[in-house]
Parts: sequence; structure tokens; C-alpha cells
Amino acid sequence: QVQLEESGGGLVQAGGSLRLSCTASGRTFLRYTLGWFRQAPGKEREFVAAINWPGAFTPYADSVKGRFTISRDNAENTVHLQMNNLKPEDTAVYYCAATTSDLVPIGGSQYEYWGQGTQVTVSS
Repeated sequence: QVQLEESGGGLVQAGGSLRLSCTASGRTFLRYTLGWFRQAPGKEREFVAAINWPGAFTPYADSVKGRFTISRDNAENTVHLQMNNLKPEDTAVYYCAATTSDLVPIGGSQYEYWGQGTQVTVSS
């Protein structure tokens, strides 16, 4: 069992930056694929980014490419999402997720473990 806890959300003006972190407890997530998803009010949850366990493969949603960067520190059981040049449309609850799949899925249903989420609000 893996427990995930996100941190780093908050309120920022458009063009600003935030760094989200997700720390895992319980079983080590060394071999887990980790992902970030988000859900805006009235919208479905959507994929943001993912990273495989060596950190060599990092797919991104088209909407965040070039602005967001996912990284992981396996020694600290932590995954980060650096978000730059934030836009109002990035406003959402951001969730960290983990899966044992090596395929680095972008579908949320393929992730077994989820955090509680952290709110990111970008003002215009």
C-alpha cells in the first residue's frame, strides 16, 4: 500500500510559478510510475504529466508542454511538478497518482493510488 500526499498548491497570478510536491509513505515507490492529474470545477479529470521510475520517460499533456516539468527523487520518495508561466485555465485541484505499470499510462483509471489533491488557483 502506498499513501500519497500533495503539497505546494496556492494562489498565484497569471505568469507566475508554483512547485507541487508529492511524498509517498508506506511501500517504497522506487519502481512505480508516478503521474499528475488535475480536475477543474465542472470538468473531468485530465492527465497532466507522468514519469517512469528511472525518470527517463516523461509524457506531458499538450496544454502544459514547455511550461510544466515533472521530476522525481527516489531517495526521498518524492515527485515534483514545476509549473511556470501559469495561466488561469491551469486552475484546478491537482492530484498525484502512482501505478505499478511500466507503460507510463495517461489514463487515470490505470493508477492504483491517489493523493487527496492540492488546489492551484491562477488569477488573471
